[in-house]
Amino acid sequence: MTVRLIPYFVMAGNAKEAIQFYQQALDAQVLFQQSFGDMPENPEYPLPAEAKDLVSHATIKVGESEIMFSDTFPGQEHQSGTQVTICISTNDAEQAKKMFEALSEGGKVEMPLQETFFSPAYGSVIDKFGIFFQVFTEGKPHE
Repeated sequence: MTVRLIPYFVMAGNAKEAIQFYQQALDAQVLFQQSFGDMPENPEYPLPAEAKDLVSHATIKVGESEIMFSDTFPGQEHQSGTQVTICISTNDAEQAKKMFEALSEGGKVEMPLQETFFSPAYGSVIDKFGIFFQVFTEGKPHE
């Protein structure tokens, strides 16, 4: 089992610009970048045309560390104070469930831990201290 804590920067439509800035300022290497337009369409949340090029998820490497990025999903408010979150990344779905449940006690679940198109178990929670965590299980979802 592995567990890593990764800073996750939630941007207000300028994630691409931030990634380019950190590439130059910190000699960062882009490991992954995907736009909202690259994601499978969800009829419940239609994507405005102007949002298709915004970053839905990206990872850069700075030295031995990683930073993850996304732009705020279209229609959601971008709030100062929640733009840096912690992504707990693990390769063990049971461990993800235990951590998510523990962080949820006295906190507020933003997105229940569930299978998504990008993870077998992903969810987000604000713990009882007001810290925003994303719990991400590495690996492919069940097909």
